[in-house]
Amino acid sequence: MYTIQNFADNDDIKTLMEMGPFKVIEYQRDLSVMPSDAMLAYYCNEMNVRKRQVICDLSKSNITLQAGAMQWMVGDVRATTGVKGVGDLFSKALRGSVTGESAIKPEYVGNGTLVLEPTYKHILLIDVADWNGSIVLDDGLFLACDSKLKHKAVMRSNFSSAVAGNEGLFNLGIQGSGILCLESACPREELIEITLENDVLKVDGNNAIAWSGSLDFTVERSGKTLVGSAASGEGLVNVYRGTGKVLLAPVIKGRV
Repeated sequence: MYTIQNFADNDDIKTLMEMGPFKVIEYQRDLSVMPSDAMLAYYCNEMNVRKRQVICDLSKSNITLQAGAMQWMVGDVRATTGVKGVGDLFSKALRGSVTGESAIKPEYVGNGTLVLEPTYKHILLIDVADWNGSIVLDDGLFLACDSKLKHKAVMRSNFSSAVAGNEGLFNLGIQGSGILCLESACPREELIEITLENDVLKVDGNNAIAWSGSLDFTVERSGKTLVGSAASGEGLVNVYRGTGKVLLAPVIKGRV
């Protein structure tokens, strides 16, 4: 048995969202500051730059984490590699090498509480079932998920997506039924969700942070001809075609 006090019940902490085994909390003020940092802490608070943290209840589900994301754990919690054999190890190592993600993501099992490292980024909780059981992520977004979800490397529809679009050739795809936890530079309030029904979305830049696995992703000329593309000033655009959803982060500095 264990008891946790002065944590989620602290009056300086606000619960932002709960879904499945995950609870997202936010520190309303940074109380651990020195006089030399007081001005920075004040303006950070005014601009919604606050520390956020994820609490995982393992009694609800086993959790797979990005390597290095764990801060502390209490109770019956056991860490495993999640590797089920030599073939599985090779598959995960290959997927990690092409997607840029950690090759081995530790899996935590048991009935205790697991707390992740605090971050100034925004935490997004997504039910993969709402994406028809398949979602593809931009690089660096994955933080944690229900261990029932499967990970795979998703290759772009054409090689030009990597070369011309200044992107990697592979992305991390998540499939199955369960809750996914993402670490985003953009808050949920500023994300635009576009649902396509056998239609096409064209984006100038890598503003899409996640999209349905059912969509074809390519890089194409913005116009029908080279002259037309040059005249429009856009050149090449990222194209999402088919039926599914796309999450756009249009106001993140450096993504436009």
